[in-house]
Amino acid sequence: MVKARKIAVVGSRSVGKSSMTVKYVEDHFVESYYPTIENQFSKTINYKNQEYTVEILDTAGQDEFSIMNEKHLIGIHGHLLVYSVSSRQSFEIIEVIRDKILNSLGTDKTPMLLIGNKCDLTSQRQVSKAEGEALAKKFGYKFFETSVKSNINISKAFETLIDEIDQIHNPVAKQEDKCIIT
Repeated sequence: MVKARKIAVVGSRSVGKSSMTVKYVEDHFVESYYPTIENQFSKTINYKNQEYTVEILDTAGQDEFSIMNEKHLIGIHGHLLVYSVSSRQSFEIIEVIRDKILNSLGTDKTPMLLIGNKCDLTSQRQVSKAEGEALAKKFGYKFFETSVKSNINISKAFETLIDEIDQIHNPVAKQEDKCIIT
């Protein structure tokens, strides 16, 4: 049985959302930058002996004033919250984007991962790994630093989010202690 998973990649402008998505789906690095209106990608993967059809919504860059599009919410199983380690502003807007998603969904918990992209740009770094880890811990999310150009943690980020989604949609049943009377 094939499981369908829908993932939205969200974050500020120019953080590498499209590059991450293209690297994961088509396995190549897009050097040029064209602002994304919105794109949808599909990929079938075999992960942990389970076949998945993964649909990825590559969103336009968000800021504190943009309205959260319903497409970013309805039918989406999980979100990758992406900032660039070379942009303090993109890091600072993550909490606003996260809160917009949660408020729009009317929940305080949905599968999300925090991603610090462009970790290969060491000389341009404005956000430390420790700051990313601290924000992820505050939210209760897993955290990865990624680099599309160097192919660091791209597949791992998407597949970890699939794990997070599966934990909510297919929780492992706990074995109950049974008392046997003889």
